[in-house]
Amino acid sequence: MSNVTLIRSAALSDVAEYAYAATAPAGSRFIFLAGACPLDEDGSTVAIGDYAGQAAKAVENLRTALTAAGATLEDVISTRVLVASTRQEDLGTAWRVVRDAFGEHDVPSTLMGVTVLGYQDQLVEIEAVAAVLDS
Repeated sequence: MSNVTLIRSAALSDVAEYAYAATAPAGSRFIFLAGACPLDEDGSTVAIGDYAGQAAKAVENLRTALTAAGATLEDVISTRVLVASTRQEDLGTAWRVVRDAFGEHDVPSTLMGVTVLGYQDQLVEIEAVAAVLDS
């Protein structure tokens, strides 16, 4: 079970598929993750031209980085999803994959269209912050 508390407000639209804020209790250790990219172990970009495929690989890599830091997706307190496109439907395609991966733990998120990302043929990147209780 997560120690992250998701906050919703009846004064804000419920159209967004995420909480508008989140908190972690005092004594939490914050984990700032580099952008998770759709790269294989050898550094090759996967699912070239496929927003959903790249989002799925980025989520997989995010999970791996979280595990290495002693955390899970349920410990994530916020995300930023970057999509190299000017088309809202491409952003939506990537977002649905990320949103589905988080399930009920619908953390505050920002979805952004950007002009280009760092790796050849890269279309999606996911930044995240997590919080775990220090034991």
